Amino acid sequence: MRKISRLEMRLQRNSPQRQHGMTMLGLVFLICFIGVFAFGFIRLTPVYLNYMKVIGVIDGVVAEFEGQGANATAIRRSIGRRFDVESVGEIVAKDVKVTPVDGGLEVAAVYDHSTPFVANISFTVHFNKTEVVRR
Repeated sequence: MRKISRLEMRLQRNSPQRQHGMTMLGLVFLICFIGVFAFGFIRLTPVYLNYMKVIGVIDGVVAEFEGQGANATAIRRSIGRRFDVESVGEIVAKDVKVTPVDGGLEVAAVYDHSTPFVANISFTVHFNKTEVVRR
């Protein structure tokens, strides 16, 4: 059996076949890449939570007035009160359209919400929630 010198052992230890893991530069790039998506998620979360409130208000109005022969004024008043209670931002009760359709009233909340991301980059999200209140 052949004796291995110290130099051969050191070269064998540092050979590319034995190296595993990630360099520090690769780790920094990975953390930055994941950080950008995490920051975007953090910036968009309040926008979607606000939209969930709008959905709750519209669904609540539909449940309240379904089959009761309600008029547009009563629905608008209810939406306004519910927006105040839920602290809905970015959209007001006047922005919700209540239009007559066959067999009832259509309640439509259609709006865009923009939120800044980094420097002059921002996200704009389009929301559209439409329900029909049957008479």
